[in-house]
Amino acid sequence: MKRFVRVLGPLVFLLAADSAHAQLTMQMTNGWSFTFSGNVNAFLTYEKESDSGKSAAPFGVVGTSADQTRIQTGLLPSVVAFEAKGKEGNTDLAVHFGFFPQVQCGRGIHDCFGAQIDMRQVYLTAGGSWGQILAGRELALYGRQNILTDQTLFGIGATGAGGGAVGSGGGTTLGRIGFGYIYPQFVAQFTYSTPAGKPGQLSIGLFESDAAALPGVAVSPYSKTNIPRVEAEFVYNKKEFKGWLGGTVQSTKNPDSGGKSATAPGISGGLRWDNKKVSLTGSGYYGKGLGTTLGFLGGACTDGTCGSNGSSDLRKSSGYIAQLTYTTGKVTLAGSYGASLLDASDTEKNSSRIGTPLQDSFKTENALASGGVYYQTTKSLKVVFELNYATTKDKDSSAKKNSSFAPAVGMMLFF
Repeated sequence: MKRFVRVLGPLVFLLAADSAHAQLTMQMTNGWSFTFSGNVNAFLTYEKESDSGKSAAPFGVVGTSADQTRIQTGLLPSVVAFEAKGKEGNTDLAVHFGFFPQVQCGRGIHDCFGAQIDMRQVYLTAGGSWGQILAGRELALYGRQNILTDQTLFGIGATGAGGGAVGSGGGTTLGRIGFGYIYPQFVAQFTYSTPAGKPGQLSIGLFESDAAALPGVAVSPYSKTNIPRVEAEFVYNKKEFKGWLGGTVQSTKNPDSGGKSATAPGISGGLRWDNKKVSLTGSGYYGKGLGTTLGFLGGACTDGTCGSNGSSDLRKSSGYIAQLTYTTGKVTLAGSYGASLLDASDTEKNSSRIGTPLQDSFKTENALASGGVYYQTTKSLKVVFELNYATTKDKDSSAKKNSSFAPAVGMMLFF
């Protein structure tokens, strides 16, 4: 498969230190407050893709031999967020709505007629000295810190000449999604978090289960989810150090094979050291049945006897990122390298050994090297220049890697 859907959900404003400098807050007479904040960003991007490596790695992201220039949103789309907060008795209450439009039209859409409102955040919170409960749609926990500490969050990272959804180019760029972490996605959930303000915080929740599918992509046979997915995350912050560890587990069944079940588990984590000038970040993940790029996309085989072998049908996923940044004055220089790997399931590997033509052994690797200059022109305005080199290859094949070169320059205004 040469191109994935890139109508990817944007990222929450857990980036308060770098955003919302000029957010508008109105105090109500009843003690509640109303906040309006967000950002608008636009990037001029060029991409030269080459499929001369002839890599046909399943779920490979690079390789259409495309060459084009676009003006579009980066990995972080434009955002408008509305939030109301209040306190009743000893309970802190809040509601949050987040709208996430892109600046570009989809391909072949004149003047963006029929463009829809992309509302990714709709949730309420209730909390106090005992912690907080979040109910609604928000970014999931598994791998959340991996993406929130990624430098390409303020750039484009991997983009693909489509620059968005298949055939339309109406979505965000990929950043490092599928090139070092799996996208957490905005998901309906009930999540409890221990009280904030302490070095360590634990969050654990129940999430709407998922068996990701895209147009033209075969759905996992394990598509029935009777119980919610469980995810957890522990984050520890103290002085110059930050560490995190997360996990997920989802139980699924194949409704067409007598209820054959398979459980998809995963673990993610990372470390960050930051002395205000230099920061070093390393993160990674591992799982089975989690797929790649979007959560659970390609997590299981689909042909032949797939669907009747339980966990043997699930593919292993792994990925990592190493990142270095240096800040002097208003300028931050950043460089990073990361990759995501998707390994054929045991069922596929065994089938390929006996010559089943529909199944074959593979190990897809999508890798990205990124470098950027991020200039904080004013407290709210950021100017970005980025260079990205992405590759796709099948490590079990003799074919060479496909490649993509994508420079970009853009502006981001946070309010």
